[in-house]
Amino acid sequence: MNLTRIRRSVNASDDMPSRSGVRALLYARRLGILLFALVLMSYVPLRAADQVVLVTYGDSLSAGFGLAEEDAFPAQLEKVLRARGHDVRVVNSSVSGDTTAAGLARFDWSFPEGAQGVILELGANDALRGLPPAQTRSNLDELITRIKGRGAEPLLAGMLAPRNLDATYTQAFDRIYPELAEKHGILLYPFFLKEVAGKRDLNLPDGLHPNAAGIGKIVEQIVPKVEDLLTRITARTAKTQ
Repeated sequence: MNLTRIRRSVNASDDMPSRSGVRALLYARRLGILLFALVLMSYVPLRAADQVVLVTYGDSLSAGFGLAEEDAFPAQLEKVLRARGHDVRVVNSSVSGDTTAAGLARFDWSFPEGAQGVILELGANDALRGLPPAQTRSNLDELITRIKGRGAEPLLAGMLAPRNLDATYTQAFDRIYPELAEKHGILLYPFFLKEVAGKRDLNLPDGLHPNAAGIGKIVEQIVPKVEDLLTRITARTAKTQ
């Protein structure tokens, strides 16, 4: 058997395939490219469908103290926003008992990556403990700076000092939120507990924390301001594209 002749025959057939073989090979390649393109498209989401991620960064009022998860502020807010046509996810990064100092201390490790908007709700525990307003102001000032440094748009949820404290304290505390909002050019919701504070039917038996109905009232009133926040996020995103 002449092995050299067999090798030459095989090599010749590899180098010069038949016309039908060439057409089959080209068809297979085109089909492979098409299938690859279809698979790739299935893994690339449309930018218009991107979900906006909001974060609640606060204390027990927004964490959902004494409530089921679905009754807490983040869950109720997300539900209402979705019902109004917004593709939004609201992440609960609030911790019961936090003062502004505690919120600042945990920021670097507890603030979610990729958040586009933040509802900053801190200060109630500072006022309840009678902490110096200057300290509260400084902590919130730094928190806003850090939030903006992460590329997120803040909405500052204001708080009022208890009216059983002296007038000097309440006036100094109440000024913190509008003045910081003006300084940083951010959105302000003046009083997180508007029309809820002190109402027995909207609070838990402790008289301090909103019940599910109270949270619903807060959400109902704050939603327009949160929609303003979403508008700002959309505008910022458009500028970066």
